[in-house]
Amino acid sequence: MDAIAEARSLKKELDLLRPLSKDEESRIMQKFRLDWNYHSNHLEGNTLSYGETRALILFNITAQGKPLKDHLEITGHNEAVLWILEVVKDDRPLNETFIRELHKLILKEPYEVDAITADGKPTKKKISVGDYKKQPNHVKTQTGEIFRFASPEETPAKMADLIEWYRKEAEREDVSPILLAAEFHYKYIRIHPFDDGNGRTARILMNFILLKFGYPPVIIKTEDKANYFAALQLADAGTITPFVEYIAGNLVDSLELMIKGAKGESIEEPDDVDKEIALLEQRMKGVGEDVKLQKTDETILTVYNDSLVPLFRYFIQKNRRLGEFYLNTQCFLSFDGTGTLVTDFEPAQFHKELLEAKRDLQIRFLFRELNKKKFKSVHFDSILTIKFKYTTFSIERGSDDQKIEKYYDQTLSQKEIHDFVNAEIRRHTAFIQQQLDQIDNNNAD
Repeated sequence: MDAIAEARSLKKELDLLRPLSKDEESRIMQKFRLDWNYHSNHLEGNTLSYGETRALILFNITAQGKPLKDHLEITGHNEAVLWILEVVKDDRPLNETFIRELHKLILKEPYEVDAITADGKPTKKKISVGDYKKQPNHVKTQTGEIFRFASPEETPAKMADLIEWYRKEAEREDVSPILLAAEFHYKYIRIHPFDDGNGRTARILMNFILLKFGYPPVIIKTEDKANYFAALQLADAGTITPFVEYIAGNLVDSLELMIKGAKGESIEEPDDVDKEIALLEQRMKGVGEDVKLQKTDETILTVYNDSLVPLFRYFIQKNRRLGEFYLNTQCFLSFDGTGTLVTDFEPAQFHKELLEAKRDLQIRFLFRELNKKKFKSVHFDSILTIKFKYTTFSIERGSDDQKIEKYYDQTLSQKEIHDFVNAEIRRHTAFIQQQLDQIDNNNAD
């Protein structure tokens, strides 16, 4: 078997590079784990994309519109893989208790699936977790024939035989880990001991055996599903060699990747960039609403009419009341530094200047000379600055760092307008109070 010989040769090369640094091993194993979780579940019909799988595992971001069961499959499988990666270090024996615990991690909790009775009627079947099957789980092939796995009655004895076979083979001095792992995978699948999750469990157990002997895990990729099942079908027909060779060929890929990582080289595959983009797509979905509008003549006019006009009217109204305390008060609307005196505010008259400027807009109230003889050259300026950005507009007070920022599809509420303007008016009233306090102090002296 050429693939087995190549895998053994690569394993020797990898051993010469060991031990790997913690960072190198972590980087490599994370890639294996992400690929393993995605492909092994996708082979069984899980609908989460690679990006959605990665977002769920790395950032706990769920995919909108995807079934809860699909998320549970991914998180359960990931927990099982993490468990395997830990227990393999402790030299824990592979036995039936081990397999039951693994199955519980993968499936997490019992559930129901659609099924067909012996007479062809639809029914519901409860899937147990960690317990061997209580009902037959034979399958119908593409030709309409029934392919039979072990019956529920046969399963306990066959699983005991499988474990005994494995124990004896694993202890042989001339053991071939690759052959052992591949054969165990196939023998387990032929029993199909659980109601569901047998394929995922078989692949994890196969990789557990490989890991015990110092090999990296084998990743059966979803795009290679047809070849994987074809090799299994040849084994069903009595020829297991193609299946062993198939597993060995995939192991060669894993070894080559691990050797690259051990040498500090890139372990990216040609489609990894697409996977990164898919991950970004999924993470972006969880950030919030899409930006619906950007700066255009239309959006600027909408903001002006719906938000700024009410803001300006309220600002002018309140400032004119304070203007009663001054000898001279003027209001200006400035577009990119060019000011226009406002006497009676007519919104439509400023449309042209607004669209020509498209950037900064200011409304300024200039107060000159308090109208009592006691005061000497007291002035006050009140300024609001509006900035039109690419996706947002903002209103800022010139007196402090306070501002309101909105997207172009949002409108200032009446409360926002009142609170923002009133804060500026209070700054002005506090200024006048301060001037009056100075007069009182001077009189007291």
